[in-house]
Amino acid sequence: MPPTLASLVNHSALKLTVRAGEDHLDVPVRWAHVSELADPVPYMEGGELLLITALKLDAEDREAMRRYVRRLVGAGVVGLGFAVGVNYDETPEPLVEACAQEGLPLLEVPRRTPFLAISKAVSAAIAADQYRAVTAGFAAQRELTKQALGAGPEGVLGALAAQVDGWAALYDASGAVVAAAPEWAGRRAARLTAEVERLRERPAPASCVVGGPDHEDRVELHSLGTGRRPRAALAVGTAAALGTAERYAVHSAIALLTLTTERSRSLHAAEQRVGTAVLRMLLAGEPDHARAVAGDLYGALLDAPFRMIVAESASGPAGEHLGELAETVESAAARAGEAVLVVPEGERLVVLAADEGAAVAACTAYAAARETERARPERARPEQGRADEDGLVVGLSAPTGPTAASAAYKQAEQALSVARRRGRVFVEHEQLAAGSVLPLLADDAVKAFADGLLRALHEHDATGRGDLVASLRAWLSRHGQWDAAAADLGVHRHTLRYRMRRVEEILGRSLDDPDVRMELWLALKATAAE
Repeated sequence: MPPTLASLVNHSALKLTVRAGEDHLDVPVRWAHVSELADPVPYMEGGELLLITALKLDAEDREAMRRYVRRLVGAGVVGLGFAVGVNYDETPEPLVEACAQEGLPLLEVPRRTPFLAISKAVSAAIAADQYRAVTAGFAAQRELTKQALGAGPEGVLGALAAQVDGWAALYDASGAVVAAAPEWAGRRAARLTAEVERLRERPAPASCVVGGPDHEDRVELHSLGTGRRPRAALAVGTAAALGTAERYAVHSAIALLTLTTERSRSLHAAEQRVGTAVLRMLLAGEPDHARAVAGDLYGALLDAPFRMIVAESASGPAGEHLGELAETVESAAARAGEAVLVVPEGERLVVLAADEGAAVAACTAYAAARETERARPERARPEQGRADEDGLVVGLSAPTGPTAASAAYKQAEQALSVARRRGRVFVEHEQLAAGSVLPLLADDAVKAFADGLLRALHEHDATGRGDLVASLRAWLSRHGQWDAAAADLGVHRHTLRYRMRRVEEILGRSLDDPDVRMELWLALKATAAE
């Protein structure tokens, strides 16, 4: 630890005597400074032991001494050394009273002890403390490296917690706690996920301090990773601010965990290449070859029902969302012990994940969060039926197996296409079958087809020579039942028959053709939705 006033008083060669402030001798001394200025405060940084002979001070003036000492205390001076036998044979009582009143330690320096000796003693003690800190830092670095090579990140956290006499935790790319030491620290670390998320938004390297004197502990958060976006984060909790040795230990842990993170990224890239090959084989209808290549890495994923996820984005900020989605899905799968296959394809991301697993749930939750963000009032809403040009769009297939992977991929693409047209972030293929086909008719191309198909009928009705459009709608809604449709219209069935013949003549199509009836019905629905 650094030198204190108490250690200087106990220094046998200095022969210092305490005249005031006996209760404040345990404060550390950053430096010993000599100044005979009447006001040395502008040259103080705080933490100094100020040495004086009162050459330019009226040390017998009580009011002057009170002002002098009060300014020293305000500047952070931790002690005052007064040399006797130079200008004053003994320490003036007004100075003693002022120091006692302000709680500033006053050390009497005998004539035979030069100020230089005190400065040397402080300097030597500071150098010794720094040497001890560096030595302890190197020892900590060796221990942390040993743990990193033997026990991995968990070992590094355990050694770091012991070095700082506190706790340490590691967060993954999604901000979730993946390891903590001691074990109880996991609960404390989990309460900092919001702060970790804010830290991840800043370019690496980044750090911040959470908590302080009024909190249960002081926590330092550090981002890990060499890329623009942090891959992980480290939390270090202690009861007080870190010392030099503890700081060395934290920096060593950051370096080791960053190396581990970057090494994991290289392994992840290799796994991703294997995953790409497995996906291509599945889509090519070769499940047996895919299973052979997948091996232990993805084999378990192919033995159970899985879902296909296709995510897409335009250029711009949404490109980052694809990376975030991949990290979210992979982190959720890792925490649940699930296998997940993630394949980036330019501005598209393909994910193969276990049905009803953590990865699919994380994808759904992430998409819901993006949907909420897009719906905020301050954001410009996209036009009806059109997706936000810079938005993330996700499609999810129905549960399937290896032999039907190609069909699942098409389902996910179809769901993605519908999400894009509806201005949605996320659509599940199963929702399409459970819903109505009518929302799909809002497409501009469908409306244009409907307007063109029915234009001649609308033009006929505009002349006042009949109500062919309404008659056609009633007849189709009654499945061609003449009496029921005529009753709905309030006309005779022969009148309705005449109108349907006019429809056929104007359109040049036969209503006996089921395809014609289907197209006309959809056209009527599309125009009615306008």
